[in-house]
Amino acid sequence: MTPNQKHPTESETQKELTYIQKVWHTVAIVALLVVVILIARVAFNVLLMVLAGILISVYFHGFGDLIQRRTKWPRRTCMLISVGGSFVILGVLFWFMGTKISNQIAILSDTLPHTISTAKLKMSETPLGKKALEYLSDDNSDELFATARKFFSTSFGVLGDLYIIMFLAIFFTTSPNLYKDGIIKLIPGDKRELAHCVIDRISVTLKGWLKSMMLSMVLVFILLTVGLSIMSIPVALVLALFTGLLKLIPNFGSAAAMVPGVLLALTISTNTAIIVALIYIVTQTIVSYIVTPLIQKKMIDLPPALTILAQVLMGTLSGVLGVVLAVPLLAIIMILVDELYVKKIDKVV
Repeated sequence: MTPNQKHPTESETQKELTYIQKVWHTVAIVALLVVVILIARVAFNVLLMVLAGILISVYFHGFGDLIQRRTKWPRRTCMLISVGGSFVILGVLFWFMGTKISNQIAILSDTLPHTISTAKLKMSETPLGKKALEYLSDDNSDELFATARKFFSTSFGVLGDLYIIMFLAIFFTTSPNLYKDGIIKLIPGDKRELAHCVIDRISVTLKGWLKSMMLSMVLVFILLTVGLSIMSIPVALVLALFTGLLKLIPNFGSAAAMVPGVLLALTISTNTAIIVALIYIVTQTIVSYIVTPLIQKKMIDLPPALTILAQVLMGTLSGVLGVVLAVPLLAIIMILVDELYVKKIDKVV
């Protein structure tokens, strides 16, 4: 060591150690936040599956209530008929329609390349179609398909999610009071009456949403099957079933379901494609703006812009499951805000 060099003082050494400790504390906090965010995201997907199980359970109980009102049979018997009868009805439908649907799916898969090439040829004949093809032919198409793959991804995979959801639904159906009472016990004693009120209101709202969705899906399936069959559109049954299932996704589902039907009609003629598009639009308008509002009287009124924002946010966070459950989740949140905040503010004012 040269004479000009000085030993670091004790205070300088202490400051250096303090700085290093602060850096490591900061790194630890950031790492902890990342872990918490990842856990929260996974937990959120699990909560969505719980909500899906609750919705199926609500359906079973609603069906059981209907049977009990009509027959006056014991509750346990009605619930057994509700659960067993639902699976029997699904089995019978797949038995009678499964072969035809599978054949039409095979036809649709085989003819898809020819359909796409024919649709591109028809679209290239119009200026608007050329612009659409230019947009889809560059890097935007890769980005679009990547977004679609991400959008339709789920945390455990589709089959795994369905497996968990069905088991949750069965557990919630067999012992609903066990879980309801467990939630209420977590609430302070003076707030339990309010908790009962909130849970009952949420139950009524979810029943209204389920009733409207099921009837809307059936009506869309029937009307489109008839309309597309009249127009001699191939695989009309599959297209109608696809549209009915996508009715679970408000706004975006209707637009997405319309694409394959119009593309198939475009292979026949441009006029046929226009008529088929009108069939889709008229069907969706009748169901969405006439039938659904009549059924959803007991459901909370959701602003359309807020519904779309909720779907986009939920789709980004949890894929297709989030989009499907965006509306009931938004309804639950609005009920909680109304009961726990808005009504208290109104009382104070």
